[in-house]
Amino acid sequence: MPGNSFGQAFRITTFGESHGIALGVIIDGCPPKLPLTAADIQEELDKRRPGRKLTTPRREPDRVEILSGVFEGKTLGTPITLIVYNQDVDSSKYEAIKDVFRPGHGDFTYFKKYGIRDWRGGGRSSGRETVARVAAGAVAQRLLDRWKIEVYAYTVALGGIYAQECDLDFIEKNALFCCDKSVYKKMEQRILEVKKQGDSLGGIVEVRVKNCPSGLGEPVFDKLDAELAKALMSIGAVKGVEIGAGFKVADLLGSECNDEITPQGFLSNNAGGILAGISNGDEIIVRAAVKPISSIEKEQRTITENGKPTTISVKGRHDISAIPRIVPVCAAMVRLVLADHLLRQRMISEEA
Repeated sequence: MPGNSFGQAFRITTFGESHGIALGVIIDGCPPKLPLTAADIQEELDKRRPGRKLTTPRREPDRVEILSGVFEGKTLGTPITLIVYNQDVDSSKYEAIKDVFRPGHGDFTYFKKYGIRDWRGGGRSSGRETVARVAAGAVAQRLLDRWKIEVYAYTVALGGIYAQECDLDFIEKNALFCCDKSVYKKMEQRILEVKKQGDSLGGIVEVRVKNCPSGLGEPVFDKLDAELAKALMSIGAVKGVEIGAGFKVADLLGSECNDEITPQGFLSNNAGGILAGISNGDEIIVRAAVKPISSIEKEQRTITENGKPTTISVKGRHDISAIPRIVPVCAAMVRLVLADHLLRQRMISEEA
């Protein structure tokens, strides 16, 4: 089956291309009577909107329209259709390289799979597709609100600069959604330095979930951590995912790794809030490793669609790093997983 849909009980299907007429999402399975307005969705879309400080100069208002599934400010329980029209498209920079594969992009693989590709900004493989995910995630949050579940996403590393502390109050007060005010300026300066070099940067986004009830997740193959990993890995720029202590567990003893249990709760959280693929009621912690933006001005070797060697320098309006705009995308994907599993759990438990 084509991989344009995600989720089972709370299911989304996204559509649209980077330089097409519009992008959007159809949400099926959303319960009725949830309060929802375009303003609720717009608040999240504005966080990933281009044209902000330290991002691409492409200026898209990303104004969302609700086409179906909502009446008088409440969901109807029927499919919700959301659409965002492209309004600042400029495909001229891609004309000269339309027959050339850009290193790091999906140009080569899309062409091999379909025998045709939309060369305007990457088409369907563009990061712009994520506008639909963020819109859907905002709807999912309305469901999470019933359980008072809170999702926080923020930058913990950028270009080799790592946060040393986490201040959740600071993440909404800076352009990079950085969680550490002591390193924010260094990250900002790093972006400006690399921009002058015609290169790009990667980083790490952390997502935390507070007040998640225990019992979410399906054994054996739909484990909650497996679903979260899939959700985050489905974002084009993400190349690695960690849950809880992550790769550090390889260096620990069992006595160090196990989260001991007391009547008051767990004494540590190396499991990242998930045991045997099922939430344990503790804080869920997940991190996503984000690769550098593939479109760079530095000259690189590549080939044409006919297999001839050539070089390429990608011009145009590109981000230097997927951070900060990928941060709300990561939050959205986590919200979608939680909404889906809340509804799936409700099928077998009266407490969900």
